[in-house]
Amino acid sequence: MTTFSRVTALVRTALLRTAGRRGFDLSQLDRLPDSLGWPLRRDGMLLSERLGQLRAQEPVSRLTSFFGMDVWLVTGMAQAREVLTETSAYSSDIRPYVGRRGSAGGDIGGLGFTDPPDHTRLRKLLTPEFTRRRLEQIRPRVEEIVAEQLDELAAAGRGGTPVDLAATFAFSVPFQVICELLGLPMEERETFRTLGSARFDVSRGGAGALGAISGSRQFLMEATNRQRNHPGHGLIGRIIREHGHDIDDHELGGLADGVFTGGMETSAGMLALGTAVLLERRDLWADLGAGADPEPVVEELLRHLSVVQVAFPRFARHDLVVGTRQISKGDVVLVSIPGANRDGARGFDPSRAAGGHLAFGHGLHRCVGAELARLELGVAYPALARRFPELQLGGQPVFRETSIVFGVDSLPVLTGRDAQAERAAAGPYVVVR
Repeated sequence: MTTFSRVTALVRTALLRTAGRRGFDLSQLDRLPDSLGWPLRRDGMLLSERLGQLRAQEPVSRLTSFFGMDVWLVTGMAQAREVLTETSAYSSDIRPYVGRRGSAGGDIGGLGFTDPPDHTRLRKLLTPEFTRRRLEQIRPRVEEIVAEQLDELAAAGRGGTPVDLAATFAFSVPFQVICELLGLPMEERETFRTLGSARFDVSRGGAGALGAISGSRQFLMEATNRQRNHPGHGLIGRIIREHGHDIDDHELGGLADGVFTGGMETSAGMLALGTAVLLERRDLWADLGAGADPEPVVEELLRHLSVVQVAFPRFARHDLVVGTRQISKGDVVLVSIPGANRDGARGFDPSRAAGGHLAFGHGLHRCVGAELARLELGVAYPALARRFPELQLGGQPVFRETSIVFGVDSLPVLTGRDAQAERAAAGPYVVVR
């Protein structure tokens, strides 16, 4: 090792120790530097050209240096799998960098930011609740919720009035499903509703996103505490009844928050954006309405849209090599999920098997709610196409600009029989490119 390398390593170690001692707090950032934020930005649904160019040049690239740590961005599929599969070379525990428990960021936790053995213990509590077999038991209720929201969509769209599909359908379906799954009573749901998409918006830096995370975490810890003596019929109540002595309120609140994170906003983004894609493929829309198997369409939309834009950050425990790049101890490795899923310049094509995508992550931190998302999408897309075969876009979508979970804030649609004529009179909308 050269003298310069030794000095660099000493400085890095000193900074990290200072971070741990003083708790340099990402939640105090009032904005996200462009050097970190640009991979989260899209042009409509189109990925940043810069992302594709970077992957072509070097699928593992140094993104920036931040608080004395090099931040690496992985955009290649093979390299992404390599990082996500590795269980011992990285830590996912971000808590040393976001303040102490009780601060905006210090309450962060849950499976995504937890390492074994705690991760192993906590995941075992959730896994049985999210098997395909267990989730089939709630399919009838999911179908009821979808039908109820279709009625609301129809009522709001009468007379050719554009209606916001994002708010009326795409958000409401997974929100109701996740509230019932967790066992949140009706009087708590409206409060919970306000804590949604802000947690993924990093346009205001860590202060906004981590503050929203802290708010929803606090809400769920309070809900958990209320159920300690009187467990409800949902997931929170079942875990308390079966494992109450093995988990404290903070851990259970973190698990519930992780279920909310993985099962609500991500599905909302997929329902809205997936519908926008399908409305420009009328052949697929007609097939779904006529009873075609939705699975290949769902899987290809998951890969193509990749609404979760980066995997949980990995902090290198020791020096290692990823691809051809030397990663140093303490460096941060970020995996671009859309970058990896678009490796090979694949366009949207449901006729081609989409197996092996990383939309739900991979390895240790693969999304525990993957089968719940598949169930919701597999019910919702065909039901929407059957109920509204002539559904059309009714205006320009409002996309999120810088968000860890990509989505839309509004998606105007026309639902009635005259939707096609009104759509033609309004002029072209360029949504999918």
